[in-house]
Amino acid sequence: MAKIPTKPWGGRFSEPTDKFVERFSASVDYDHRLYAYDILGSTAHAEMLSKIGVLTDSECLAITDGLDKIREEIENGDFQWSIILEDVHMNIEARLIELVGEPGKKLHTGRSRNDQIATDLRLWTRDQIDQITAQQTVILRHLLVTAERHARTIMPGFTHLQVAQPITFGHHLLAWFEMLHRDRERFRECRHRVNVSPLGSAALAGTGFPIDREYTAEKLGFEGLARNSLDAVSDRDFAIEFAAVASMTLLHLSRWCEELVSWNSPAFDFIELPDSFCTGSSIMPQKKNPDIPELVRGKTGRVFGNLSSLLVLMKGQPLAYNRDNQEDKEALFDTADTLRDCLFAMGEIVAAMSPKVENMRALAEKGFATATDLADYLVRKAVPFRDAHTIVGRVVAHALENELSLHEIEVSQLQQFSDAIEADVLDCLTLEGSIAARKHLGGTAPEAVMAAIQNAKESL
Repeated sequence: MAKIPTKPWGGRFSEPTDKFVERFSASVDYDHRLYAYDILGSTAHAEMLSKIGVLTDSECLAITDGLDKIREEIENGDFQWSIILEDVHMNIEARLIELVGEPGKKLHTGRSRNDQIATDLRLWTRDQIDQITAQQTVILRHLLVTAERHARTIMPGFTHLQVAQPITFGHHLLAWFEMLHRDRERFRECRHRVNVSPLGSAALAGTGFPIDREYTAEKLGFEGLARNSLDAVSDRDFAIEFAAVASMTLLHLSRWCEELVSWNSPAFDFIELPDSFCTGSSIMPQKKNPDIPELVRGKTGRVFGNLSSLLVLMKGQPLAYNRDNQEDKEALFDTADTLRDCLFAMGEIVAAMSPKVENMRALAEKGFATATDLADYLVRKAVPFRDAHTIVGRVVAHALENELSLHEIEVSQLQQFSDAIEADVLDCLTLEGSIAARKHLGGTAPEAVMAAIQNAKESL
């Protein structure tokens, strides 16, 4: 490869850039991953310049062929990246000029690195969103398959991490489904705002050349055009929104992980996690640790930090572009990488975890989970709810004292607490009876769960 040229902007300067400044200001070590999007944007820009007569057909062909060659070199590991050339844009441009000569020098006509990087980042973020929503869809389908299989599997529902009321495992998984489904919708809405072309805004004021922004937007698959050049080159709202939606998604995954860690513990023993997604202890040979859910839970904080970093980065910037914005990429890249890894891990775990049905039911039976059903029964017998609440509290105290479950108490004993109680009370004290009564939309009854699963399948 030929000697790397001097900086394209060096004409105004009489001294070489300080070595520290070169290292401190270079971004190519991380923004080189934008190369495919930079080449894509440059190709569209070159074709537009040819369309309006700034480039001849032969010059345009030389440029696009040169860009294809550069892509090949990068993908084969033959491209020489240099911090002297600062970033992905100038590295590619310098190599293009080496390859094609004078036509390569014309490519930057009507364009600035300001609108170039904004275009690259939007293309990259759009692609990340498409990958992420595809991963989310896979997990959502896994959840529906398992929820359908366990629409009648009884487990305790918790409040304050104490047994509250019986639910089905399928119903619980559908709660996870709703969380992730909303997250997927947020990403799809975010994609709409990401998918706007800033190309043609140049440095900040647009350009005096008769460019065709609609042409390049269509070539790059953008839905529309940024309507203000100042905003277009300085806006990073789309990156912040992406990080915010990623943070919300990981917040939900972290809550799932907290439950998986608890359910996997001997205290609950509700599930078996796949060996391939657990690790052992360096000192305790018996251990099977749920490290992957714990790591997902931990990495959530890291992505929250990236969101905070992006917000602080932008909060004090005047219009238009400022070099501060170079610092947006590492936080944005790390957010996407971390989220994709976490989604992959959770997809594998959700698909492979095995619920321990008997243990789930056993804990539901121990925790007086049907106490609310007994109160509701009394209300249906014309007992005011607050009185019914007090009566059932006394029944629970009696059960605790005698080490009984509610359904094990004789009807005659229950009648000592209220003369409104009749023989039919036993129907509401079973776990199945409690669950079956909640057959409304959003309820935990098997028929409601199956209806929700059908609606969820249609929504996907």
